[in-house]
Formats: sequence, C-alpha cells, structure tokens
Amino acid sequence: MVVAIPVRDEETRIGPCLLGLAVQGRHTPDHVVLLVNNTTDATVARARDMSPSLPFALTVACRVYPDAHAHAGTARREAMEIAAQRAGAGGILLTTDADGIVAPDWIGRTLSAFADGAQVVCGRALIDPTEALAIPAHLHRDDDREVAYGTVLDRIHDLADPDPYDPWPRHTEHSGASIAVTVAAWARAGGVPALPIAEDRAFIAALRRVDTPIRHAADVQVTVSGRIRGRARGGMADTIARRMKRQDELLDDSLEPADDCLRRARARAWLRHLHDERGMGLGTRASTADLAAMLGVPAHHVAHRMIGPYFGMCWERLEAETPSLRRRGVRRSDLAWHHARAADIVAGLSGSRPIQSPQPALMSPASRSIR
Repeated sequence: MVVAIPVRDEETRIGPCLLGLAVQGRHTPDHVVLLVNNTTDATVARARDMSPSLPFALTVACRVYPDAHAHAGTARREAMEIAAQRAGAGGILLTTDADGIVAPDWIGRTLSAFADGAQVVCGRALIDPTEALAIPAHLHRDDDREVAYGTVLDRIHDLADPDPYDPWPRHTEHSGASIAVTVAAWARAGGVPALPIAEDRAFIAALRRVDTPIRHAADVQVTVSGRIRGRARGGMADTIARRMKRQDELLDDSLEPADDCLRRARARAWLRHLHDERGMGLGTRASTADLAAMLGVPAHHVAHRMIGPYFGMCWERLEAETPSLRRRGVRRSDLAWHHARAADIVAGLSGSRPIQSPQPALMSPASRSIR
C-alpha cells in the first residue's frame, strides 16, 4: 500500500498529516509519496526531518511546474504515478490531502471495502470541528440541507438502479482527501486527470467509464481544514469564502430535480440491462425502442450509443447526447419542495406508496432552470 499526497506550502500541516498515517496500527502503509510542488515555505525540511522516525518509507519529490500547470490535478497525477511504481502492478494506491488527518482506522476500513469486491473506495472528508467554527452557522445549515437532498437523490438511484458493490447506506463524496484504488484500475482509467480543479471527480468519472466497482464507504474518514484561503483556485476553500460573501443561488451542479433523477436512474438501469444482453448476444430491438420512447428519441439514437466495450462508456455517451437527460439546476430557495418530492419518490420505489406524478400547479420554478 502506497499513499500519494500532493503538497504545496503546508509546513504547519504536513506533520499532523504524516503522523495520522503513522498510527494506522497493523495497516501502516509501506510507503508515502509527497509531491511537493511550487513550494516557498519549509514544507520539505519539515517532512525530511520527520522521515527517520516514521514507520514507513517516505519519498519527497520536489517539482516546480509552470504557472498554467501548478495545481492539484498535475501534482496528484504525478504523485499517483510515483506511488504506482512503488506499489507494483498488484498493489493499492491511496491518496489524501496535505491539510488532512486521516482517522486511525482509515486504511483498515478501506481494506475491508476492497475485501468486499470494490476496486475503488471513496471516503468522507469532514471539516475540522474547531476550524468549522469560523464558518457562519447559516452556511453549515445550508450545507446540511444540500447534503441531505443529495442523499435522498442517491437513494433514488440505489432503489432504481442498485449497485452490488456500493450497497446502501453509502455517501456521495468524491474527495481527493480520501480515495483508494487498485493499481490495475488506476492504470485502466488512465490515471488522475491533470485538471486545475475537481480532478478527484474527474478521476472517479474516468473509473466509472471503464466499469470499475466503486464503494462509497461512510466509515472511511479524514478530517480536513476549514480554511477559507486555500491553495487551489476554485477549490473548497474558495467555495467557502465565496459563499460567506454571498450564498450561491443554485445547489451543487451534481444535484437536480427529483423527477429528473428518477428518469436518469431508470434510464441507466435500462441501458445496463440492454448492454448486458448485447454482450451475451441476445436480441434487444424491442427493449431499445422502449428506452428510446421513454427518453423521447429515435431508437437508433439509443442503439448507436450502446456500442462499446464498457457499459460506463455507453452510458456517458447516452447521457451527454440525449436532450431529456441534460442536467437542470435546483434553486436553493426551492430546495424544500424538491426534497419533499424526492422523499415521495423514495417512498414509491420502496413500496410504501405509489409514485405520484407531480401536479403542474405544484411544479417548482427550479424545474425550469437549466445549467
């Protein structure tokens, strides 16, 4: 097991980060790779001073990237590449952030998820409770409501399109502060995309594209800083700082109206079934036409997007190129309405009551907002 960490100007936090990895008990990592880039403080000296006392080998790789590439995506990508060389073809890679402190059972619980068949394990990133006090209470309340809505939407997916490798309960985070992946899956996905922001989400999308079993394990946790002056422009710190000045009108762009979520989950489940049948050489014409009718497109629109070695690739194309699957935003002011609607859908899928079609007079204004 090798842990890869991108680092930039973290002289006060790199010590606690490494110490958190040092107290993993019998699951101590074999090696930790720090990719220290464009750093102007004493981060490298602090890490190297600690190295002799750590229970794992430590590689400190120093880089100075051009301004256009000096971001977490480039650093995490190269950190993972170095870590993969250390781990070998059959190894496991873990990544976290330099401002994070992993829980003492972080690796042990990650390995338990791998033992259940996952090839990727996404953990939860929790803001340090002391630093969280500097964030206004209303932002915490807004975040709690947003997370709750995301959870009920995810429950719709779980009920309409269950994943045997990611059973309920689970979470919806894809944070670079806590991702573990087999070297084989990492290589098949092409590594971490070198993006200036959201490289973690893009990496998970690449893994899904090649049908990698992913587990969102709520018991795998890391505590991260709640600072509002971060290292990545557009990252979590920037988001917190922006929302402290003025709250975003729309929720996170991964969230959508509940009825859209249900359509997406059912379409995904349907396409998965068709793709599996196609792989077994079974006829799919009638079912393809039915899915096309549900989506409001010609049958050939679906059929042409079913061709490919991986279901994930086929779904990505269908989702991106089908008008009725385009994502629409949800206004924060309409969140209560959408949450209630999502809860009704969950109740219907669970069998406690039928799913009712929303009445036009009750349709939220957010259902008309397009991202």
